[in-house]
Amino acid sequence: MVTAVLTPPPGSVGIDEILDRARARLARLDPHQTAEAVGRGAVLVDIRPAAQRAEFGEIPGAVVIERNVLEWRLDPRSDAKLPFAGSYDLEVVVTCQEGYTSSLAAAALQDLGLARATDLAGGFAAWRAAGLPTR
Repeated sequence: MVTAVLTPPPGSVGIDEILDRARARLARLDPHQTAEAVGRGAVLVDIRPAAQRAEFGEIPGAVVIERNVLEWRLDPRSDAKLPFAGSYDLEVVVTCQEGYTSSLAAAALQDLGLARATDLAGGFAAWRAAGLPTR
C-alpha cells in the first residue's frame, strides 16, 4: 500500500507561490498592450502545444516555440537558438492559453538574461476575448 505524504518537504514551495514570485518580476501586458508591443517589434511567442493551437486557434504572426524547448531557442548563448534570438535586449511576450504557464516561462527567460521578457495576461483566451485577430 502506498502512503500519501501530506506535509510538504522542508524548503519546497507550492505552485501558487512560484507563480506569484514569477509574476512579481513581470510587467505583464494586456492584449492591446501586447499588440502595441508587437507593432514596435516585440516577438510574440506562443508556447501552447499543437493540440491547443488546433482547438482554439492562433495569433497571426506569433512565433510558435513549444514550452519544452523555449529556453534553448531564445537563449543567446545556446547553439540551438533561433536566428532572431541573438540579443539579450530582445523584447519577448510569451503567451499560453490562459496566462499561467506563460508567466513561468517569461520568468525563466528573465533568468537567462532576457530582461524584457514578459507575458500576455490572460493568454490566448484574453486576446480572443478582446476581439483581436486570430486564425
